[in-house]
Amino acid sequence: MSYEFSSIVRDIAADTDQRAMTRDAVHYRARAFGPDAEPHTLLIVNISPHGLMARCEHEFAEGDRLRVMLPVVGALPAEIRWSLGGRIGVSFDSAVDLASYYELLAQMLKVG
Repeated sequence: MSYEFSSIVRDIAADTDQRAMTRDAVHYRARAFGPDAEPHTLLIVNISPHGLMARCEHEFAEGDRLRVMLPVVGALPAEIRWSLGGRIGVSFDSAVDLASYYELLAQMLKVG
């Protein structure tokens, strides 16, 4: 019997991840505007139609509001759900419709 390493890792990750929606891995720099209306740079590392995780130099607090600027869909109002060690988890106020999401994802993954 043989196993593919990637499927084993995926199964383990699925068991430990409590999200209802899977996320797509990306490496995309985006601009966001925080509660003070100041611009901030985010490095988005994963995304779904409902939210994202990003690295950010600014310290945000849980509950802070953002407007995240993304290709295709524009400015998305969102809430910081958690912040830890230069990473933030963000929940969009409204989910991105799937057609727009797949177009957004294609733009984020496009090799420049």
